[in-house]
Amino acid sequence: MNKRFKIFDYELDLITKEEGLSCAESYIEEKKSAQVVTLNPEMIMMGEKNSDLKTSLQKADIVLPDGAGLVMAVKSFGADVHRIPGIEFSEELISKAAEHGWKVGFWGAKEDVVQKAVENLKNKYPKLTVSYVRSGYYNEEEEPAIVGDIKTAGTQILFVAMGVPKQEIVIRKYKDILGCLMIGVGGSFDVWSGRVMRAPKIFRSLGCEWLYRLIKEPNRFSRMFPSLPLFVFRVILNSNKIKKENRNVQS
Repeated sequence: MNKRFKIFDYELDLITKEEGLSCAESYIEEKKSAQVVTLNPEMIMMGEKNSDLKTSLQKADIVLPDGAGLVMAVKSFGADVHRIPGIEFSEELISKAAEHGWKVGFWGAKEDVVQKAVENLKNKYPKLTVSYVRSGYYNEEEEPAIVGDIKTAGTQILFVAMGVPKQEIVIRKYKDILGCLMIGVGGSFDVWSGRVMRAPKIFRSLGCEWLYRLIKEPNRFSRMFPSLPLFVFRVILNSNKIKKENRNVQS
C-alpha cells in the first residue's frame, strides 16, 4: 500500500515515477480497472465547486503529484514527494505498452490532432498496438456506443484528453464498465501531435512549466490565477490540520 498525503479532502500518492508505473503495470497485468489522476492545485480548487469532479479525484486509484505548486505545498510539511508530470508518466506508459504488447486507446481532442498524435507515437514506438482512436467531440447520447467500441477492441490502457473536469468525470463514469487503466491527459495529444511544443527543459527543471504555458497561452491566466492564490491561502489557513493528518508521512 502506497503512503498517501492528505490535503483538504484529497489524497495523493507519495511515490516515484517508477513506483507509479509499477502500480499501473500491476493493474494492467491483473486486468483490473483503475483511474490515474495527475493532480494540481487548479484541479483541487475546481473540485471544490464541482461535486462530480471532487468525487472522481477522491476515488482515483493512483493520484500523482503533477502541479509544482502542489509539490511545494506538500514538501513544506516535510513529506518526501516527487513531482511526476502527467505527460512524462503517460509516454512512459506508452513505451511500456509497446514493449509488453498492451492495447492502447486514445479518446479526445480534435480529430486531426488525435490522429496525428497516434501517427507520431506509432512512428516513435513501432511495436505500439493501438486499439481505438476517437476525437473528444461527440453528442452525449453517443457515449454508450463509444464505450462499447473501446471495450470490444480489448483496450487495456485508455488515454482521455478532454480537459478538466470532463475527462475525470467520464473516466470515473466508465472505469468499471471498461475494466482497463484510464488516465486523463489534458493537452498531451496536442504535444504528441506536434501542434504544441512542450516547455524547454530549463522551465521543467525549475518546476515552471506552467509559466511557459502561460506565456504561450495567455488565455489560461483567467483560469489559473484565481485558483493558485486561493490554494496557497487555504494551505496556510489549514496548515495545523494538514500537519496533524499527515504525521505518519512527515520526515
